[in-house]
Amino acid sequence: MSHEVDVFSEVPETEQRWLARALKSETVGGLLLMSAALIALIWANSAWANSYESLVNFKVGPESLHLNLTLNVWAADFLLAIFFFVIGCELKHEFVLGTLSNPRIAAVPIGAAFGGMFTAAAIFLAFNLGTPAQAAWGLPISTDVAFALAVLAIAGHRLPMELRSFLLTLAVVNDLGAILVIAIFYGHGFYAMWFGVAVALLFLFGALQSRKGTSLYIFVPLAIVIWYAMFRSGIHATIAGVAMGLLMRVRKTETEQESPCDKAEVTLRPFSAGFAVPAFAFLAAGVNVLGTTLGEALSDPLTLGVLCGLIIGQPIGVTFGAFLVSRFTKGTLNPALSWWDVVVVGSLASIGFTVALLIAEVSFMDDPAILVTSKFAIIFTNLVAIIVSVLAISIRSRAIGRYKTE
Repeated sequence: MSHEVDVFSEVPETEQRWLARALKSETVGGLLLMSAALIALIWANSAWANSYESLVNFKVGPESLHLNLTLNVWAADFLLAIFFFVIGCELKHEFVLGTLSNPRIAAVPIGAAFGGMFTAAAIFLAFNLGTPAQAAWGLPISTDVAFALAVLAIAGHRLPMELRSFLLTLAVVNDLGAILVIAIFYGHGFYAMWFGVAVALLFLFGALQSRKGTSLYIFVPLAIVIWYAMFRSGIHATIAGVAMGLLMRVRKTETEQESPCDKAEVTLRPFSAGFAVPAFAFLAAGVNVLGTTLGEALSDPLTLGVLCGLIIGQPIGVTFGAFLVSRFTKGTLNPALSWWDVVVVGSLASIGFTVALLIAEVSFMDDPAILVTSKFAIIFTNLVAIIVSVLAISIRSRAIGRYKTE
């Protein structure tokens, strides 16, 4: 006798508070992210563009520790490490207590996420294979959960909570894939000694967590040293953040009200969503496009690769990936949802901003001209993605509204 699994099942009561908190923070963060990027874009194309460039390239930090870095690099390497730590905590929570704890249920969002990533990257390479831009094939693979949830909150209030849950799970898995891509393909050099130090300290971090250590006087200095060792190793320093997040303890003891993982996530998520990510967007999104005609920018293979990879590749890949997994497993779709809801999630998955900007920074830091083109492509594509997503949400919301009134 077969047992079907409802892959879009109603969110368990024990997870509703955690999910609602995550959704609220990400939604507010997404609105701040949009505002920060818009301000940067306006400033970079105004009469005060030079002051924006001076701010972005202002250096601070001790040279003796190789940390005399521009504000832009500090935002990409340090502030986003906090963002990735929160993602690591989300992943750990999902793997241990959430949707991803059941492999059969987790298969659908994982299949959807990797389907979107693969299809988007393949389309990008179809436009850019053999060109200098092919190194940035990771640009269209990541979904910006804060941006996507903000759009969903504004336009999709009629859509069910299960859809938001699925989007959050898909985006978290998507971020894990993007993190692996950054770690493997976008490092700059490799220094085994520093990497060994980082790994050894991560083992210590995990051991202290397993022994139920909770002292901030130990974990905060240890986290900073781990970040520094990863930074010096040549692997992108944000990897230290997600590694520590995945090592956090999720199950609480009898004397704890919250586990260290959930407590750290609650403490750092407002800072991550409210400052770290918007600050990075502000320092990275300011592209001067006044000297470039729209026709030239849109005809560039790099722009076409990002545009088609996200707008076409992500929705097709997400929907087809989810369908294949559900077709060849025992999973079924919740009767309250339809495959049109999956299409809506696919359209929201085409909104990729924060990680795309990060990949552009690490791919083209030595080629300013291509970096400007890639940032223009990301910004323009996200504008199109938002419009497409709002249209898809509106059509689906009207259909749900008509169904409820009948």
